[in-house]
Amino acid sequence: MSFSGGCYCGKVRYEADGDALVKLQCHCRECTYITGGAANLTMGVGEAGFKYTKGEPAQYKRDDLDGAVTREFCGDCGTPLLTRAPAAPGAVLLKIGSLDNPADFGGPDAAIYTDEMHGFHIVADGIAQFGKLPG
Repeated sequence: MSFSGGCYCGKVRYEADGDALVKLQCHCRECTYITGGAANLTMGVGEAGFKYTKGEPAQYKRDDLDGAVTREFCGDCGTPLLTRAPAAPGAVLLKIGSLDNPADFGGPDAAIYTDEMHGFHIVADGIAQFGKLPG
């Protein structure tokens, strides 16, 4: 399958080829900072099939955390685009809101870090739930 997406202002665009490796709904505190309070919806795709086709993203990685992820986003409009995580080598975690067609996501296979979720977060019936990162 092919996916395309980009930021709100259109200055950064990407394409990704290949099947989704994982589809997640993350409730960790770091993700809720990035989303403004909601769970973070991401889809892992192979890094080899991913490329930026327009512009270059800004990056941010906390230097005070072991195993910190690198978040890529538009430096102009701030749209979150993807995460590169040490726990997922060889993959990029696309932010569902940045997809041209968010319906391609189809919904998460699992909710992770549910130990940190808030009472207003919702996990759909039938979705596997993990208090931390499974593995």
